Amino acid sequence: MLCQECEKRPSTLHFTKIVNGEKTEFHICEACAREKGEMIPGTPNGFSIHNLLSGLLAFDPSIAKGLGVKTVPLRCEQCGLTYAQFSKLGRFGCSSCYTHFSDRLDPLIKRVHGNIGHVGKVPKRSGGLIQYKREIELLKKELLDRIENEEFEHAATVRDQIRELEKKLIEL
Repeated sequence: MLCQECEKRPSTLHFTKIVNGEKTEFHICEACAREKGEMIPGTPNGFSIHNLLSGLLAFDPSIAKGLGVKTVPLRCEQCGLTYAQFSKLGRFGCSSCYTHFSDRLDPLIKRVHGNIGHVGKVPKRSGGLIQYKREIELLKKELLDRIENEEFEHAATVRDQIRELEKKLIEL
């Protein structure tokens, strides 16, 4: 793939930017990235994933003290790792850390990835069954929203779409 900027050199850097759930992809070469001032991983001006996580996890305890809030360091009972240590290291000490820090991880994961649950990609040729199931799942969520908002006419059309897809699913 050629660089989207100069259209001369092969693109070696691939950026994905998600703003308000809208995904934009950039494919540029190193030269164009340097010209634009982009950070390139593995170079002196680059960054590591640990620095990224540390920045996202940054919490200033002085703010809590100023508000009169007493802070107790959050600690994993299994390995003894504190949340402050995790934010500096960028990795957990054991598998139990996920459950001990889960209340702080969900907002972080949502901010980084745009969603808490993993969706993944499905091959277009062989993923027909999975595509139908996902579409039905999305329509069921939409149906519940329509019912909650008392949009019963729209809810009926969504219900019909679900039934149609379920029939196709049975045929497969």
